[in-house]
Amino acid sequence: MGLDAALLAAIAFAGALIFGITGFGAALITIPLATHLVPLKFALALFALVDLCCALSVGLENPKNAVRGEWARLVPMILVGTALGVTLLVNLPRAAGMFLLGVFVLSYALYSLVRRGSPRVIHAGWAWLAGLCGGITSTLFGAGGPPYAIYLSHRGLTKEQFRATMAFAVMTSISLRIVAFLITGLLLDRTVWLMALAAVPAALLGLFVANRLYRRISREALMRAVAAILLVSGGSLVVRALH
Repeated sequence: MGLDAALLAAIAFAGALIFGITGFGAALITIPLATHLVPLKFALALFALVDLCCALSVGLENPKNAVRGEWARLVPMILVGTALGVTLLVNLPRAAGMFLLGVFVLSYALYSLVRRGSPRVIHAGWAWLAGLCGGITSTLFGAGGPPYAIYLSHRGLTKEQFRATMAFAVMTSISLRIVAFLITGLLLDRTVWLMALAAVPAALLGLFVANRLYRRISREALMRAVAAILLVSGGSLVVRALH
C-alpha cells in the first residue's frame, strides 16, 4: 500500500501541474494512470477529492476572471449529465468502463493534435450539449473538462478568462460528482480517504509549481505534449480492456 500511495501521489502531482496551468485536464492524466494501480471506481473516488481541492484553489484564486454567464449556461445540464453518468457507472462492467475510458481519452487526444489555428466563435446554445456531456464524462471517467474546454475554447475568451471559467465549471462538476459518489457508496471506503492524505498534499504542491510556470509556458504547447501522453495512456487502457 505504501508504494501505491507514493505512486498515486506522484500521479496527483502531475495532474495538478496540468490543471494549474490550463484549468482542466488533470483527470485525463490521473485516471488512466491510476487505473493501472487501482480499480476504476476507486480511482474515480480518490481523484474526485483531489480534483475538488485543485478546482477550489484555481477557481477562487481570481474569481473575477471567470465569465459567470458562461458558467451559468453550463450548470443546468451538468446536473442532468451527472445523474445519467452515475446511473451508468453503477451498472457498467469494469472492462467496459475501462474500454470506454480509453476510447474517450484517445478521441480527445486526437482532437487536440489535429486542431489547427484559432477556433471560430460558436453560439452560446452549445453550452447545453457541453454541460450534458461534461456531467456524464465527469461521473463515468472523472474527466468532465474536455467538453467544457472544447466549448469555452470556441467562445473567444482570454487565457485568464478561459482558465478561471473552466475552474468554475469543473468545481461545479466535481462537487456534484462527490455528492453522487457519497450516495452510491464509492466515497464510503476508508482506504480512499487514507490515500487522499498522500494524494491531496502532492496535488497542492503541483499547483504551487504550476502557478510558477503559468506565465512562462504556452497553453497550446502544453496541450500538445499532454495529447501525446494521452495517446499512449488511452491506447494502453483499450489494450488492457480487450485482454
